[in-house]
Amino acid sequence: MKIRFRSTKLGKVRFTSHRDAARIWERALRRAALPVAATEGFTPRPKISFGLALPTGAESIAEYVDVELRDDAGDVDLDALPGRLSAALPTGFDVLVAAVRDPGTASLQEAVTSCTWELWGPALDVDAHLHARRLLDADVLELERERKGKRSVDDVRPMILEAAPDAVGDRLVVRLATVGRALRPAEFARLAYPDVDPLDVRALRTHQWIDHDGEPRELLPLPADFDARPVEVPA
Repeated sequence: MKIRFRSTKLGKVRFTSHRDAARIWERALRRAALPVAATEGFTPRPKISFGLALPTGAESIAEYVDVELRDDAGDVDLDALPGRLSAALPTGFDVLVAAVRDPGTASLQEAVTSCTWELWGPALDVDAHLHARRLLDADVLELERERKGKRSVDDVRPMILEAAPDAVGDRLVVRLATVGRALRPAEFARLAYPDVDPLDVRALRTHQWIDHDGEPRELLPLPADFDARPVEVPA
């Protein structure tokens, strides 16, 4: 049996790297006494796979982890798993949803085609977010980027799928494509707020989407009673 979890990464733990977060999950699964399957060989590893890496410093209410259980796991209470694992994880990591992953379902790395982000910061206001929306009107948006020591200038306009202020007006909600060389929220901030230090722009990932008949579909929807706009968590 394979189980897919949706979780958060909020507050101070946003400075935890993707690799360290993976280790934290492995320890939490052991503490929760979940019968996780392991690979074969001289150095067996738990069969855990993670979704798209969250940039260090960004927060999220849409992190995904796939865990394969042993054949002798027996019946598993899915409703109890979120609380069971959250209790074993550090503050800031909370499991929101657990569901059985259907056989044949694509891996997280393969399935996700776009992510939605909320951007905000002390130097940003409604006018800044409205001004940022101008990016949708551009035919070409060139951004200089470096990868493996080589610099290139890329047209990133096709990666920006949606951009609009939220209902309150103090955050910009943007959906960025992840297929190909993804546009990071910090890179988008460089384009959207040229006069603001990207380090002063906070980013919260709220959704990871898969393509379903040409329309975005969420992997695992949030619980009905979950506040999708969490209050500020002290840094």
